[in-house]
Amino acid sequence: MQTSIFNPWAWRDPSALAGGYTQTTPSVTPPEGQEGGHDGPDAPGPGTPVDLVGYQVQASDGRIGTIDETSDEADAGHLVVDTGPWIFGQKVLLPAGTVDRVDHQERVVHVDRTRQQIKDAPPFDPAAADQEYRERVGAYYADSYLPPPGAIPRVI
Repeated sequence: MQTSIFNPWAWRDPSALAGGYTQTTPSVTPPEGQEGGHDGPDAPGPGTPVDLVGYQVQASDGRIGTIDETSDEADAGHLVVDTGPWIFGQKVLLPAGTVDRVDHQERVVHVDRTRQQIKDAPPFDPAAADQEYRERVGAYYADSYLPPPGAIPRVI
């Protein structure tokens, strides 16, 4: 079995999240040598608290819903997305590792999965969100991870 190059619960680009968070969002440590923040034109300044609740979520092939809540647990980064009528008003759990990029100007979080992949994920039940559930969700998204063309794999 090949070593996974994907950690579903870790933010792949924490700098896109502008370095610091409010109580409702995960705490991210910027990469070594950086003070945090994102130098793109749409991101808040370094260290500016960012709350992703209310941001739209865009799959690779269309909109899936709105962020309802985020985790604040260490090594457990995730988004809970309210899908509205798309899948009968259900919520889905998206590990932070599925986030491809964040557009702060448009208030959109882009994930690197299709709508169907998200719909086929283990159903979200906040009452059953225990370690076993997290392992099933993590395995599901790790199995469907495809690194971008030309990306250098890293072992975690």
